[in-house]
Amino acid sequence: MLLTLRVQGSRLSLRTGSCSRIRCLASNAVVEKTPPPAQSQLEVNGSTYATDSWTNVTPKILSYLGANKHLQRDHPLSIIRQRIVNYFYGAYRNQRGNPLFSIYDKMNPVVTVQQNFDNLLIPSDHVSRQKSDCYYINQHQLLRAHTTAHQVELISGGLDNFLVVGEVYRRDEIDSTHYPVFHQADAVRLVTKDKLFERNPGLELFEETWTGSVADPMLILPSSKCMDQTKQPCHTLEAVKLMEHEMKHVLVGLTKELFGPRIKYRWVETYFPFTQPSWELEIFFKNNWLEVLGCGIMRHEILQQSGVHQSIGYAFGVGLERLAMVLFDIPDIRLFWSNDSGFLSQFSEKDLLNLPKYKPISHYPQCTNDLSFWLPSDVEVDAGFSPNDFYDLVRTVAGDIVEQISLVDKFKHPKTGKSSVCFRIVYRHMERTLTQAEVNDIHKQIANASVESFNVQIR
Repeated sequence: MLLTLRVQGSRLSLRTGSCSRIRCLASNAVVEKTPPPAQSQLEVNGSTYATDSWTNVTPKILSYLGANKHLQRDHPLSIIRQRIVNYFYGAYRNQRGNPLFSIYDKMNPVVTVQQNFDNLLIPSDHVSRQKSDCYYINQHQLLRAHTTAHQVELISGGLDNFLVVGEVYRRDEIDSTHYPVFHQADAVRLVTKDKLFERNPGLELFEETWTGSVADPMLILPSSKCMDQTKQPCHTLEAVKLMEHEMKHVLVGLTKELFGPRIKYRWVETYFPFTQPSWELEIFFKNNWLEVLGCGIMRHEILQQSGVHQSIGYAFGVGLERLAMVLFDIPDIRLFWSNDSGFLSQFSEKDLLNLPKYKPISHYPQCTNDLSFWLPSDVEVDAGFSPNDFYDLVRTVAGDIVEQISLVDKFKHPKTGKSSVCFRIVYRHMERTLTQAEVNDIHKQIANASVESFNVQIR
């Protein structure tokens, strides 16, 4: 069967097979049944895409496109976005006093596999490429998993100082801090030799022994090589250290701007495929060390394939929800998608420096139900069955009524060899009390959908 949905005026078609009876309880999409075409297609943002065996994006996920919570005035995510933008406007100015950084906050979230992975030197066997981690439209296109996916196209267009802000999509667990759609701010700054060594013109960006040839795009260094925190083979140590100093100075300044001048912080060495060296910045908040952002010196191969050969750069990325939950004391990530006036009226952009603490609007009780089922005889929990598939199914059926899902038990029968799993599902509406009868009805729909989708047997 083919489901045709209208999302933001666009027609979205998705073949569902045996899952056609799944009902989106929390979606505003209008569902129509139409005769199946010769080939299933998706139309998103005015473009049409053929679906294939890689297609795993759901109508529920597609309904989030265009919500632009980071641009919704007085929304907590918009407030955090504006604070970051204002900081970079002030930190970097040209000789005329105008901001150096340009802002891109309406980029198309549909990107190619090359943009999301290949351009960023992410190895072909990296776990982040798996269908269980990303929302694929087909084997060539997906919903971006990070705003970093736009780096190469913007640098290729001649930009050297920019911020990209927007929503990103990842298949993940369900709890108070994880949501399939969240928002990131990603920044890039490129500097030439004349600018970096303005006071020391005799120094160089690149080692004398480095040939300057364009790296083979198919040659991706193993992680062990990229984890060298000294420098990349092409750069001089002086260039890396000066760039590192500028980057850390600016990002510590951003952190103090957001959390106050007395915030304790520390730098932790880490690994990212697209930067080397790489760091995470952590702050000491409420007696715990909390990761705030990731950053590093950009891999020169990325600049080369963008047509930039005589610059060095740094990049950083930060999650807006993570910052907003800490700064506003927001306990549940689902609240960012609430249209409840009791939530939204608590925040205002009139005074960006005055960040009020969230006052709970929901004390509605939880309802908890367990769902156990036997997997098909040829499927095991750790081989062939991905919990993320089940989480997506639950989101499709129940939407944001589900607060948390936990895999509480898995069992393999010693005689039949069949595997069983048990998920504990916590239901809680953000705006009203759920009756047990409502929860039981939704729970039954999830069970029926699981049988149809995964060929399981309810226990």
